[in-house]
Amino acid sequence: MSTLRLALEEYLQVRRALGYKLREAGAELPRFISFMEERRAEHITARLALEWAQQPTNVQPAEWARRLGYVRGFARYRSAWDSATEVPAAGLLPHRRGRARPYMYTEQDIGGLLSAALELPTAFPSTCLRPRIFHCLIGLLSVTGLRISEALGMQVRDVDLDNAVLTVRGAKLGRDRVVPIHATTRAVLAAYLHQRERFLDMHKSPYLFASRRGKRLDIGLVHRTFYTLSRQVGLRGPSDSHGPRLHDLRHRFAVMTLLHWVRVHGVHRRRLTQHQTSASGRASRASADLHQPVGTAASGRGSKLGGTVLAMDASMAACMNFHRSTPWRRQVS
Repeated sequence: MSTLRLALEEYLQVRRALGYKLREAGAELPRFISFMEERRAEHITARLALEWAQQPTNVQPAEWARRLGYVRGFARYRSAWDSATEVPAAGLLPHRRGRARPYMYTEQDIGGLLSAALELPTAFPSTCLRPRIFHCLIGLLSVTGLRISEALGMQVRDVDLDNAVLTVRGAKLGRDRVVPIHATTRAVLAAYLHQRERFLDMHKSPYLFASRRGKRLDIGLVHRTFYTLSRQVGLRGPSDSHGPRLHDLRHRFAVMTLLHWVRVHGVHRRRLTQHQTSASGRASRASADLHQPVGTAASGRGSKLGGTVLAMDASMAACMNFHRSTPWRRQVS
């Protein structure tokens, strides 16, 4: 094994020990090492790093900048042991990928997605549990602000219905956190777990949202299913390649929570706007004017956990109150 490849293993190990997951960097940097080995280069140089970063010819310049950024981080680490290592300058390939503007879902949008999820086909290779999975998954994302990866990684043991909390394990920077849930959310999760247990009786699985073989749901499949639902309810055109995302449900949750603070707790609007601009600017730019009334009157639920107040807006909780859905109640009872 070459010196550079050994150094890369050490670099990834150190960074991951600090809490960084480095999924994409961990996949791309070994390819850079192979590129260096093909050229029999023992030291990272700016010229070689740039050549490797620009190898794909059918991508946007921002993709070149991203690849070069991975090498830059590794080169910075490597330069502490190898004085011949060149760290690519920060101004080299200064392109940046534009951030997607969040879509602010309305309650009607979410209701349409939930209804469409219940109509998903169940014929093989799908299952009769599939509509309930996506029904519950989309609803849960809309009222908890979970990341999609956190929801898919959640296990049954992480759902505490008695105390109405969810435990998110290994989240950002490898930390765990506790998320309180509304009473209606708890009722829906209880009904879903009952249906899940009946279906997965022969395929025990630790995951809350599992495939027909008991494995963790594939995130690519989840996104593709969401795109299908989005087209059915008119959130995307038949041929649109871009549109509202699952992650935008997290932005909506953040905005609605901040608005709840304004309405119920009397947080000063100017102070709140400044906080949004610095801490959640992307969501605030996509949100409606803070001076306009939003949705119905709130009767929030808050739990102070770890010094952070997590508020639940009643209008958001209503979106999760889909245990009233006739098809589900008929099949659970």
